[in-house]
Amino acid sequence: MDGIDLRTDGIAVRDRFLTRPQIRALADSARKRRERGGFAAARIGADRRLQRRAEIRGDSICWLTEPLFAPERALLARLEGLRVQMNREAFLGLFELELHYAWYPPGTGYARHVDQPQDRNQRRVSLVLYLNERWEPSDGGELRIFGDDERHRDIEPKGGRLVVFLTDRREHEVLPTRQSRLSLTGWFRSRE
Repeated sequence: MDGIDLRTDGIAVRDRFLTRPQIRALADSARKRRERGGFAAARIGADRRLQRRAEIRGDSICWLTEPLFAPERALLARLEGLRVQMNREAFLGLFELELHYAWYPPGTGYARHVDQPQDRNQRRVSLVLYLNERWEPSDGGELRIFGDDERHRDIEPKGGRLVVFLTDRREHEVLPTRQSRLSLTGWFRSRE
């Protein structure tokens, strides 16, 4: 699996990680899950403090759980290869993956945040895989990733693009989208 190297600045972007048919098949799987009522409004916080705050986070999510559709199973096998590669090359101690669909309707985003729940450190590598078949720069919805010096990098949510970054203290946000925006989002986790 070439093209995923976190050693320079802790961020890697790989275009065409998925083909158009793969994007379409996963988007179709997400649609089926939505039709079955599998999506719920995303919440912020942890444990008993979870709450819906649409002004902070406007997406709906659906965790990837059994039974899986064939395209989801194929993707998980491919991401397992990515986990093994990152462990081999960067010694990250990644043990498992937690993954969900994230659907942002027009006009929503996700305010600046970190992916590590308070008092927990299992999430080591964050990933976003975009499932938007057609995306124009005017559609918005970029992932903005901040550096320690407050500079930022905006990454357009083009279909098939994979974004991977080290989770620890990495602030980022989803800028407001003007079109429905779909991705698979998750974390490679350690045991501790």
